[in-house]
Amino acid sequence: MQFGVHHHSYREKKSPLSHSKWLIVPLTLLIVSCTSLPLSHMQSKNYSQRIKFLVMHYTAIDYQESVTALVEEGGLSAHYLIPESNDPSYQDKELKVIQLVDEAGRAWHAGRSYWQGRKDLNDQSLGIEIVNVPECMRDTSVSNEQKRENDTSRLCVFPDYDSKQIELLIALSKDILARNPDISPTAVVGHSDISPTRKNDPGPRFPWYQLYQNGIGAWYDNDTLKKYWEMFNASPASIGLIQHALNVYGYGIVETGFADGATLDTLSAFQMHFLPWSVNGKLDSKTSAALFALIDKYFPKRIEALLERYEQEKQPKQPPKSLGYYQVNAVFPNTERSTREWVNDRTIFKSYLNKGQIIIDNVDATSADIYVNGEKLNIETHLKPYQSYLYSLAKRTKNGENTLRIENVLPEGSSIKVMIPYPELTLEKTINSDKFAKVDELINSDIEAGFPGAVLLVLKDGKVIKRSAYGHARKFADGGEKLTHPINMQTTQLFDLASNTKMFATNFALMKLVSEGKIDVTRPINNYLPEYQGQGRESRLVRDLLTHSAGYSPQVRFFTKDNKLGPQFFSQNKKQTEHLLLSRVPFETGRKTKTVYSDTDYMLLSTLIERVTQEPLDLYVEQQIYHPLGLDNTLFNPLQKGFTQNQFAATEIMGNTRGGTVDFDNVRTYVLQGEVHDEKAFHSFGGVTGHAGLFSTVDDLAVLTQTLLNGGGYGKTKVFAQGVLDEFIKPEEGEASYGLGWRRAAHGKRKWHFGPYASASAYGHTGWTGTVTVIDPEYDLAVILLTNARHSEIVEREDNRGPEFNGKLFETGKYGSIVSLVYEAVLDNE
Repeated sequence: MQFGVHHHSYREKKSPLSHSKWLIVPLTLLIVSCTSLPLSHMQSKNYSQRIKFLVMHYTAIDYQESVTALVEEGGLSAHYLIPESNDPSYQDKELKVIQLVDEAGRAWHAGRSYWQGRKDLNDQSLGIEIVNVPECMRDTSVSNEQKRENDTSRLCVFPDYDSKQIELLIALSKDILARNPDISPTAVVGHSDISPTRKNDPGPRFPWYQLYQNGIGAWYDNDTLKKYWEMFNASPASIGLIQHALNVYGYGIVETGFADGATLDTLSAFQMHFLPWSVNGKLDSKTSAALFALIDKYFPKRIEALLERYEQEKQPKQPPKSLGYYQVNAVFPNTERSTREWVNDRTIFKSYLNKGQIIIDNVDATSADIYVNGEKLNIETHLKPYQSYLYSLAKRTKNGENTLRIENVLPEGSSIKVMIPYPELTLEKTINSDKFAKVDELINSDIEAGFPGAVLLVLKDGKVIKRSAYGHARKFADGGEKLTHPINMQTTQLFDLASNTKMFATNFALMKLVSEGKIDVTRPINNYLPEYQGQGRESRLVRDLLTHSAGYSPQVRFFTKDNKLGPQFFSQNKKQTEHLLLSRVPFETGRKTKTVYSDTDYMLLSTLIERVTQEPLDLYVEQQIYHPLGLDNTLFNPLQKGFTQNQFAATEIMGNTRGGTVDFDNVRTYVLQGEVHDEKAFHSFGGVTGHAGLFSTVDDLAVLTQTLLNGGGYGKTKVFAQGVLDEFIKPEEGEASYGLGWRRAAHGKRKWHFGPYASASAYGHTGWTGTVTVIDPEYDLAVILLTNARHSEIVEREDNRGPEFNGKLFETGKYGSIVSLVYEAVLDNE
């Protein structure tokens, strides 16, 4: 079939490809001008054609607007344009193909693109624009900052393609394929195939099957499709396997293991090409079957590995490693026995003087000798099978480590199960005694001088020995005026923990997941976040984020366009922020060249936790850690979960404006109370991320710090293993003030935080809003000071260092003095 080709000058040509003669003259001139050179020709076998792909587009606008966009204006172009019949803006009587760019030239039609391992396909492809105008609209009531091509807020009505237009397209495509033998059937693609998150052209009405019947492009065989359809109906494929298979076929998708937005867009693009009657972005047996049938046909060497993985994933998975319950939870005699006789049937447990219980869950023994700290327990002389026994250890225990030994389990071959809970906190009768007078005096004097408020809790040897509230939870009204009747601080007040979130949410989650074998901090980050690639990301380990040595700057101010990386890093949408984190945020230094405390590290860690657990961070820590410990006041986004503002200590008076001096899109200007202060957490992550956003009380934090002092558990609940905690809190080589996330006293390196008396093994963290925690295992001590130091006016500092929150100029707001006086009260009175 012959077809007409128009050059963009609109001069009629006699031959379908008569434009080629316009190339002959300059080529001849070049040869003539080089006749003085001794040239000869020898064809190398080591070459290939430049053109690898043929990309189909629709214009989404009529013919004349297409000419304006592709010919007259800058930015876009294509090699060919095919008009549509009955388009009023197309004036020629005969429908003809118009060539806009010579095939030897580079047209700008693909943009950011990927197919079969190659990126930015403009250099390697020919583009055909086909006039076809769908009608697309968005639901303006739905927030959709990312404007993805396929989601519920976007509706497109696609018209059929003109039959005459498709005849011309088929003839043109055949001609192109004849001249470009490196364009394989699977390399004839749509714009939506190579850029699925940005484009949906040429749409579901494009006649891919008709093109295939004419020898253009790929399609599956129906018998093969049926085989795989029945297979996936019987046992569906995992989303991870299908992501991998899509990549095998050519799509630029990263295997994440869950159906994220990019996967929805890619599945939609695949369905528009190969299942146009069922475009929903969902993974079903038909979609899986079509994909596998295509790979079977066009990439037969790759199908076996996919099928092998499919069969492996069908096998029942091993249950995840369970941490169990209790600190001692073992069968005696030990089933795994050492050849060193006197190390068997022995262990240690933590307890306190006159505290503790032991539970004997008998299997089939009639008697057993049980020793605690060398003293034999008086238990039933005749145990009954399958009975449980509970005994107090009050007469046998001491503070610290206690020994447990089991002997003479009879009859021979029988066994018992022994369980000992972790210590739980008790309230000392003489709480808030005079020994803390200096602490009270300092905080109260600060309160009288204008410091807003605080709550202090101290626990020692399993007892809460200090628990006091000072000052006010809220002193200012919206607008900045002082309240006539300030709201008194209560010991039950909830506080915005700021960066203590890093420890009591993110680190707790990580220590649990490491204990369960689900995360290995020595592995590369992209072992868990596969899309974390480029610019050296592949070399970064999970522990690099924990030690703040990955190379990131202290923060990226995603919440404002006025950030140093530019407006392209502005995001007030969690998914967009995560995309920027995983693939765009640059490094400031090389890996492990410098320790720079960075919120970015913990944003990435929370994303990693969410990927591994397949749960939002708040849901995971609240359901898997806090609720089992009986903690109902430790949570993210509390105002969305039934709490009221008055339960919280207020933070900044005029939102995030620093007294009205800061402005950005959607900035808050009211008193913050029950909303996370941190702008990145609030605006860019919806209140839930790894570096900030957690709220809690001193009572809940007391349980969490005691869990740490217990070595990983509290009561019957085991959160993480002692060995994992030891790894997280030990000093980092070369920087002893860092553990894995935890900050360390490190022989006085952080006196302003830990004071001068903390042992070298003390660890904890601080939070920007005015929170500090100290956990000192050597003294079995924890100090929790929660303040609302930022609920104060902005003032100029006397040392000309610029404006500051007035609350941060007081000793209570600087932490170290309070912590020092607490240590003196405890150590001087032992």
